[in-house]
Amino acid sequence: MYVAAKGGEKAIRNAHALLAKRRRGNKNLPSITLDQIAQQLTLAVDRVMAEGSLYDVELAALAVKQARGDLIEAIFLIRAFRTTLPRFGYAKPLDTGGMQVRRRVSATYKDLPGGQLLGPTFDYTHRLLDTSLALTDQADEVDDRADEAKQADEAKQADDAIAPVSMPRVTDLLGREGLIEGAPEDDGSEPFDLTRAPVSFPVDRPTRLQALARGDEGYLLALGYSTQRGYARSHPFVGEIRFGDVEVVFEAPELGFEVSLGTVQITECQTVNQFKGSATSPPQFTRGYGLVFGQCERKAMSMALVERALRWQELGEERGAPAQDEEFVLSHCDNVQATGFVEHLKLPHYVDFQAELDLVRRMRAEQEKERRDAELKEAAE
Repeated sequence: MYVAAKGGEKAIRNAHALLAKRRRGNKNLPSITLDQIAQQLTLAVDRVMAEGSLYDVELAALAVKQARGDLIEAIFLIRAFRTTLPRFGYAKPLDTGGMQVRRRVSATYKDLPGGQLLGPTFDYTHRLLDTSLALTDQADEVDDRADEAKQADEAKQADDAIAPVSMPRVTDLLGREGLIEGAPEDDGSEPFDLTRAPVSFPVDRPTRLQALARGDEGYLLALGYSTQRGYARSHPFVGEIRFGDVEVVFEAPELGFEVSLGTVQITECQTVNQFKGSATSPPQFTRGYGLVFGQCERKAMSMALVERALRWQELGEERGAPAQDEEFVLSHCDNVQATGFVEHLKLPHYVDFQAELDLVRRMRAEQEKERRDAELKEAAE
């Protein structure tokens, strides 16, 4: 065991050294910087922050670099680092109604107060490779030096065009007519924190939303897609997707008043679902809700679809789809937990396998003995 352990330690050290070498790549090329990752791979950084439950652009960029672009590994790194941080308290609930909007679209109203704000999006791009992006940065630098004044002026105009603005929520328009269920009210109780205690089922809505916000985007996308294809009778309208800056406010007990800690960028999605009504509720629209760090629209939409499907019991609907099974959905949505359980299969299971191997050999020997005994008995007769 001692020799095997020492040999294993040496192999692991060599594997770590090889990993670092592969991460660095060709040393004739400049090393990618954290600023480059943060500024040019923003959607990857945003996903790491969202599913890692830690809003820190620089740390998320570092995790992406360390993980060689493996976002789930980067999320794992951020989660692990997050556990080392002291907790000073809880911020006040975000006021998304006061969001300084950078992008805002609605599929329910063509003309709405504040208008549609396309912002940065792939929605209307042609899915064709842009080979101009393969050109070297040197050409860009020459162009910049040749016309710095023009570039600065255009940059200022672009910044002015995308300056965040405050806009009313689309669902508030329906709410004024009583056509959509009211937003859940805060009862003043402290929400359950699933990062500090294990979850037991059934869960309340705040806990459910926490789990979905940390959940894997691909997993929620598949479940959300299933609800649209008939596995939950849900094909909603997107009431609104908005992306922008929201102020974070903290009330320090020793101060006795609220303090602004700054702003974070978030994506919020509210879906509008049909609802035939019940004995206590008139026919009206219901809501699905998603909110995540950064610009993660696909994740926010998928979260809203699944969150609405999980409300089947509350709304008196029938259950018959995977996306409506709360324990199934929430127990398997965490990609860090899922990755650990799947990838542990790569670790040594020598003793377990040898035990099963011996069992299979004994079973085969017993089966062979029974076959021979049966043949001898048949021959004797």
